[in-house]
Amino acid sequence: MPQFDFATFPSQIFWLIVSFAALYFVLSRSALPKIGAVLEARQRKIDDDLERATDLELKAKEALSAYEAELEAARGQAQSAIRQAGEEMAAEAERQHGELAAKLAADVETAEQRIATARKDALAHIQQVANEAARAMTTRLIGVEVDEDKAREAVEAASKGRR
Repeated sequence: MPQFDFATFPSQIFWLIVSFAALYFVLSRSALPKIGAVLEARQRKIDDDLERATDLELKAKEALSAYEAELEAARGQAQSAIRQAGEEMAAEAERQHGELAAKLAADVETAEQRIATARKDALAHIQQVANEAARAMTTRLIGVEVDEDKAREAVEAASKGRR
């Protein structure tokens, strides 16, 4: 193999250096700047994306805290509205209870008046029936017809004695 011949080493090393120098010169002037530009563009895009992601994260945290604050405010308003509705319903129930109690009291008063009137009428009617019964019994028992005034006086006297 000729590459392992020590006599050709110096020329092989020379051409190796010349080849690498030419390759380095060509690559450094044409390919490496393009690769470097692509890498820099990628790095800029990554940095921009990271910066945008950080900004979006901050905005999301701000939006979340604003949402939580709004949610807490809405809960407070809802509790206030529920409390107010409960108070209004309690007041309405109390008002209706008062109206019902007043109506029932008026109905009881009216009923008591009707009962008193009916009692008075019944007593008056009983008095009249008692008078007629006393007259009829006297007529049948002893055959004497009693005057209406005397029968009333006798029934009143008898009823006073029982009381």
